[in-house]
Amino acid sequence: MYQALLFGYLIISLAIIVLILLQQGKGADAGASFGGGASGTIFGSVGSGNFLSKMTALLATAFFVMSIVIGNMNAHRDNVKQGKFDDLSSTAEQIQQQKVNVPAVETKNSDIPQ
Repeated sequence: MYQALLFGYLIISLAIIVLILLQQGKGADAGASFGGGASGTIFGSVGSGNFLSKMTALLATAFFVMSIVIGNMNAHRDNVKQGKFDDLSSTAEQIQQQKVNVPAVETKNSDIPQ
């Protein structure tokens, strides 16, 4: 479930980036100052925003909701049963103890005078 939420979070963030880059500024059209900008809106000249701005607002809301959900899941992650690869500290301790138990090899060179 957590991986699916992260994947959805990534897709939504990329979609927001694409939608923002596709949008034009208010003064980008030369005809916008003469009333020609109403053709790009969903509801004609009565609509408050075009399709791209409404989709951006919708995806931004979903982005913030998913941020809160993922943050809540991370805060309560200690209560969830962990998988076998989530905590590798005991394995690391065993490897460290094996390295300590190996006898050191004496490397004394008899050719070099002391």
